[in-house]
Amino acid sequence: MRKIKNPFKDLTIFERCLWITSLVVVTASFLCVPKKDYLTLICSLIGVTALIFVAKGYVIGQILCIVFAVFYGIISFHFEYYGEMITYLGMSAPMALAATISWIRHPYKESKSVEVHKMKPYQIVLMIVLTVVVTVAFYFILWALDTENLIFSTISVATSFLAVYMTFMRSPYYAIGYSANDIVLIILWVLASIENPSYIPMIMCFVMFLANDIYGFISWKRMEKNQKQ
Repeated sequence: MRKIKNPFKDLTIFERCLWITSLVVVTASFLCVPKKDYLTLICSLIGVTALIFVAKGYVIGQILCIVFAVFYGIISFHFEYYGEMITYLGMSAPMALAATISWIRHPYKESKSVEVHKMKPYQIVLMIVLTVVVTVAFYFILWALDTENLIFSTISVATSFLAVYMTFMRSPYYAIGYSANDIVLIILWVLASIENPSYIPMIMCFVMFLANDIYGFISWKRMEKNQKQ
């Protein structure tokens, strides 16, 4: 029987520091708010853990992304951020599942990391067309649902789709898409926290997401360079 290896042992010192810092920041922000939402805390901890493995190109990162998407969709529903709920449950979770399958099928040689893929021109064109179609469609859906902060929610849909598409395609630029999405989500949850301070941990969650995604881009470009050699 093949022994299951602990993926945390593969983290570098920097990656461990980034992961632990993310956990501490999210937990500290949770402890500081008077009204605590434990689902938000659990979701945030799963999310920052997922990203450190996604940054390494490990399949377990995508599996954790599926779990995060489900939790995040539930939280978004509670605050009536229907755009976020539909995006994560209807798009991000299924795409994370598709990315999981894609990553399993395209390992880099015998390593645990995925093989980095350079997107072809037709794939980039398809991405742009699909992003426009999805964004326009979601705008009217969210408008019909009387979604809170409609414009930012719509922008979040666009950046989320770009990110999940490039993640599925195994492109290093997935991290740029997610970084843009992180900034939008920080704004959305700042607005939510004005009404309900218990959502402050979500702000800190996406602040740490941004830090992890920036590192993810650096890590994937390094992976791409090493794989070419």
